Order: sequence, then C-alpha cells, then structure tokens
Amino acid sequence: MANLGFMDGMRREIRRMSSRRMYILGMIIVPVFVAVFFLSILNEGLPEHVPTAVVDLDHSEMSRTVTRSLKAMQVLDLNTECESYDEALRQIRTGNVFGFFVIPANFEKDALSGNGPTLEYYTNMTFFVPGTLSFKGFKTVAVAASGGVVKQTLTSLGLPPEKTDALVQPVVMDINALNNPWMNYAIYLCPSFTMATLALMIMLMTVFSISLEIKKGTSVEWLAVAKGRISVALVSKLLPHTIVYFAVGLFILWLLFGFSAFPMNGSLGWMIAATALLVMASQAFAVFIVSVVPNPRLAMSICALFGILSFSFTGFSFPVESMYGYLAVFSWLAPIRYWFLIYINEALNGVAVYYSRLYFVALIVLLFGPALMTWNLKRMALKPVYVP
Repeated sequence: MANLGFMDGMRREIRRMSSRRMYILGMIIVPVFVAVFFLSILNEGLPEHVPTAVVDLDHSEMSRTVTRSLKAMQVLDLNTECESYDEALRQIRTGNVFGFFVIPANFEKDALSGNGPTLEYYTNMTFFVPGTLSFKGFKTVAVAASGGVVKQTLTSLGLPPEKTDALVQPVVMDINALNNPWMNYAIYLCPSFTMATLALMIMLMTVFSISLEIKKGTSVEWLAVAKGRISVALVSKLLPHTIVYFAVGLFILWLLFGFSAFPMNGSLGWMIAATALLVMASQAFAVFIVSVVPNPRLAMSICALFGILSFSFTGFSFPVESMYGYLAVFSWLAPIRYWFLIYINEALNGVAVYYSRLYFVALIVLLFGPALMTWNLKRMALKPVYVP
C-alpha cells in the first residue's frame, strides 16, 4: 500500500497534527481532563450528607425522636431547623437545603389516639441526585416512624414485643446489591461519561480534520498524495488519529480499573477490544456525516448534537426500553451505547463474551457506514467549495 501513497499520507497527516495545538487539545487534553474531573468529583462514590431541614411543629418526645432519626441518616445532613413551612420553603429557594421534613402539630397526641397524623416531606427535584437522595432518606424515616407508632400502640394494648414485630414487619426483606454492593455512583457514571466524552471528541476532531481540507482547498493535494484513492486517503489520514485515541482510551481504562480500582469481573482484554472498536466506530460515524455534509460548521454541529444527546438516549440516565420508539432508534446508531453494554456485561456482571457478541458485531457493522457516502466526499474533495 506504500506505493499507493499510504505512508506519504500518514506523514502528511502527522505534520498537520503537530502543527496545530487544536489537535493536542481536542484529542488528548479534553478527554483526559474530563476523565480526571469525573473521577475526582465522584471519588466518594455515593453522595452523602445532603443539606436538609426539619419543621417540627409539635415539639414532643415523639417528634424529637423523628428528628434524631433524620440526623442519624448517613445520606442526610439535617443542618437547619425551621419554625414554619414558609421559612423552610425560603431555605429551598435560596439553595441552602434540598428538601425539608414537616412534623405536624399534635403529632404525638394524634398518633397515640389513632387519629392518623400525616408526615410531609418536600424535595427539590430540580437537582436530581440530591433531590432523590433526600427523598429516599425522608421516606425511610417516615416509614420507620409509622412502624414505630404502630408498634407502640400495639404494645400499649398488651401485645408482647415479639408479636408486635411480626405484625409491623410480617415479611423481612433481604436485599443484596449485585456487582456494585457499595452502591457507588462512580462505578456506573464515570465509565459512561468519560468514554462518551472521548467518542464526542473523536467525532468532532475527525470532522474538523477532514472538512478543514475542503475549507482550505488542500483536499486536492490530500487526494493526490493518495493517488486519487479516497479509501487510502481516509485510512492514511485517520490512522495516526486512531493510534492517539486508542492510547487515550487505554489511559482512561487504567484510570478506571487500575488507579480507581473499579470492579473488573470479566475480561479486561475484551474491554480493550471494545475501546478500540469504539474509537474506530466513532471515526466512521464522523466520516459518514462529513461525507453527507462537507460543510465544516454544519457537520461539526451535527456531530456535537448527536454526541451530547448520546449521554441521554443511549441509556446512561434513562432506560432505552422506556423511550418513545422514534427516539430509541437513535441509540442504535451511537457507538458508545454498545461500549456501555459491553462494560456492563464484562466489568460488572462478569458474564461470558458470548452475551456481548451482538454488541461487538454492531460496532464492527458501524465501521462500514462511510463506504455508503465516500463517493460524495471524493467529489467534494476534488472540487472543494467552502460555503460559510
């Protein structure tokens, strides 16, 4: 292939990469920075000590017990005691707390007399993670308080403690969190976000490097070096990029499974193979887009939009199975979706690679996407016309 201009094309691309700091920034610095950033911000695993408040309108022994239970919750930081609902609502609006728990007046009296008092709790779901965690903590205390009232009432009626326990909790739940028993958010979020950012930067920088040839009018020279073969031109241009991206991907894998000691219950070799396919599939997607839309600004906008949305419609934050069909179909086109499913199977579940075979096949199929439109890229490269 050397006589077809392959080596000359690679040398030409390496010179172009080394002459622009943009390549170093987009290919290395941004993905590595994002990986270190997410691992640093989520190094505690499950977020804890969410600032919350309590409104105790009863000031009884039972209400103080509920307050102590709230303070004992590891996930909550009950740092504010308010005198009214309005005061607590102001605390939420100013951002001092993410939720508050209301103990009504006459709580103890109504509970012991059987009048059924209502415990209320409010959470700010604008901030999803602290809002959800405060909701979980409040609900746990409310259920425990309800059970405690029932137990105290039954005991006062003369039932022995062992009988009341069976009535309050007739079925004992034994909960076992598989593959992530620490309930560590970082194990789930960091790999997906860091690799999704890498895939996004691969798409943007691939579009940038190809469309820049058309914008600057150097695409004729680019094809001439490859003896007029668009396939040789693309491979010789993208191979140096692939090597750099794969090295960055390996570094991120080391950060995840080596430095941060994330669980690896399966084969690290298959994760490395999946990362290599992710790099090439992301490049292939970008080549397809720039072949259809050779305009740099429009092609980069499409890749940026698709890359950003892939954080959502590939299942990181919302299950694909619950999406509308016309939205779920986009998840089939995103390479990061298949890498994420392989990560779940290999790293967390530790199942045989047989169960990930379709995901590997999907990544390989995505590599052939550019072949459908490279004829248009060659036509534009031979007669470059830049439309601002």
